[in-house]
Amino acid sequence: MQNYKLTWKKNGATKRSGVAYDKPSADHRKARLEQEDGVTDVQVIKVKPGE
Repeated sequence: MQNYKLTWKKNGATKRSGVAYDKPSADHRKARLEQEDGVTDVQVIKVKPGE
């Protein structure tokens, strides 16, 4: 199974998700993050299991 994490910027600070997602969940989380005030540059990134 392929895992994904998200990175984004909030008020200028770079953030990274602390958990790994499957692709549909990562896409859903990305959509929710993009709705938040101050959040920009949301990206879904492939990671290895356990990373």
